[in-house]
Amino acid sequence: MNETGISAGDTAWLLTSAALVFLMTPGLAFFYGGLVSRRHVLNTLMMTIGALCVAALVWALIGYSLAFAPGGALIGGLAWAGFQGVGGEPQADYAATVPHLAFAAFQGMFAVIAPALTAGAVVGRMDFRAYLLFVALWCVGVYAPVAHWVWGLGGWIRESGALDFAGGTVVHIAAGAAALVAAALVGARADVKRSPLRPHNVPFVLLGAGLLWFGWLGFNAGSALTAGGLASLALVTTHLSAAAAVLVWLAIETARAGKATAVGAATAAVVGLVGITPAAGFVSPAAAMAIGGITAAVGYAAIQWRTRLNLDDTLDVFACHGVGGMCGSLLTGVFARQSLNEAGANGLLAGNPKLVLTQLIAVVATLAYTLAATFVLLKLVGLILPLRLPLAQELEGIDRHAHGETAYHEATGDDLFDPAV
Repeated sequence: MNETGISAGDTAWLLTSAALVFLMTPGLAFFYGGLVSRRHVLNTLMMTIGALCVAALVWALIGYSLAFAPGGALIGGLAWAGFQGVGGEPQADYAATVPHLAFAAFQGMFAVIAPALTAGAVVGRMDFRAYLLFVALWCVGVYAPVAHWVWGLGGWIRESGALDFAGGTVVHIAAGAAALVAAALVGARADVKRSPLRPHNVPFVLLGAGLLWFGWLGFNAGSALTAGGLASLALVTTHLSAAAAVLVWLAIETARAGKATAVGAATAAVVGLVGITPAAGFVSPAAAMAIGGITAAVGYAAIQWRTRLNLDDTLDVFACHGVGGMCGSLLTGVFARQSLNEAGANGLLAGNPKLVLTQLIAVVATLAYTLAATFVLLKLVGLILPLRLPLAQELEGIDRHAHGETAYHEATGDDLFDPAV
């Protein structure tokens, strides 16, 4: 540790974790891209990568300041807009052993993937330009305020004592709720009743889930902000929760249909990772396995319930991330133990049932605000740009119309004689 208090080890770990979390967004692109029709795969990938770029710039310009700069109970100030004053010295209120800029960069990766998650609810039909505008507005109007509530100095959820180690409320509940509103306002796919969605590339789905799992180790363990015992705990609990979720999900599938599917395994891994996110640094490895298994069962039931509705949340973003985040946040109130993390609190099983109520208040507030704010923002976007593509373009495929290309070369008769095909 040098004279400024910066630890080279902590800094290296946080920067590595930031890179791991960055990888989650391309991983999400493959996960979503494999699940959709081949007519829309490029657009699905582009929505995710586009969200990455838009959110990164918004975060640097204003989002980070609104989320973490000194402010009130509801929103931060503008002292750090444009990363002004965010440099190589530590910001001790958040992370005393790493450069302030490293902390801001790490948090920025969370701000990137949160809006990208919403793409799964509207794939195959939302105007690409409208989606990017929505991401920019959502980062400012939803993500930054909720992040301030939960993690920012003076944020009211933080002050209430609610626990969210790595973003169960900030990322997953907020993104899941936003996806629900987007699916409702954009409307169902034109062929949703006639043509059930079939993944066009299951290996893509598994690849994406694997990249998400890998990156999630940095997502959760990096949130310790130091390279030590707490990061080790968060990494282990993250891994075990995902593994338990996959096995429980496959057991349910096998009991119900006699088949254990690859798409089910990939979905279960994501659900288990979502469930442990708020709890990762507050619970034991054994509790993590329980959280993963419970969240998988609840997530599976949520997807079955959603399929009976007219709402077309195409890739079940709300069931996986919204419901998974709520489940994990409440289970944090059950399993948390302060002996594992002095910055945490005891939960129900450690003799403190009040923590469950505190977690519930945070969940309900985040859900309610995100639903209302997302509705307003999408209505505003709709006044500027059409939210939805024309029917003919949707049925033919967004890739060709929005991006002027397709994911796969369509062979012609002449191609049969071309050795390059």
